[in-house]
Amino acid sequence: MTKNNGDDITIYDDEGKQYLMKILFTYENKERNSEYVFIYSPDAPEDIYLMKYNENNELFEVEDEEEIEEANEVLDAFNNDDKIQELKESE
Repeated sequence: MTKNNGDDITIYDDEGKQYLMKILFTYENKERNSEYVFIYSPDAPEDIYLMKYNENNELFEVEDEEEIEEANEVLDAFNNDDKIQELKESE
């Protein structure tokens, strides 16, 4: 992952192909000592991806069902928060 300006990041697949993505938001689970990022492509903003990252900004797929379930709850809370929705609409 390469952090660009603002909420833009560039990610690379296993073959070295790069993708420009946007960061929706990040969150941390202190109990797991893990940090997560929700990203999406500007070409398909409805498709949101969850990734885990470390202190070196390396991204990893989240495969643990418990982590995925928690992330879905966090994303639902984000999408249902009236204050966040007002901010998104004002952009």
